[in-house]
Amino acid sequence: MSENYKFFQNKKCEYFPCHKIENEEEFNCLFCFCPLYMLKNKCGGNFKYTNGFKNCSDCILPHTKNSHNYIMSKMGIVSKIGSEQE
Repeated sequence: MSENYKFFQNKKCEYFPCHKIENEEEFNCLFCFCPLYMLKNKCGGNFKYTNGFKNCSDCILPHTKNSHNYIMSKMGIVSKIGSEQE
């Protein structure tokens, strides 16, 4: 079974690759904006806080070749947070 939907590259993007990675051929653009950003310190990525804002510039977690499975494993938590009423 093909799983091509789990990987995408946009080499024409003026920011490609937007993070430093050893092998550009494995850089995954599928999650250009990380859907786990809202999980704060529970996202599992390499981030820091800069002036009170989450800074993900050193994180390649959503950009690895196999990132799709990890991101999808966390989407239940994202969905729950997104559906909470204030």
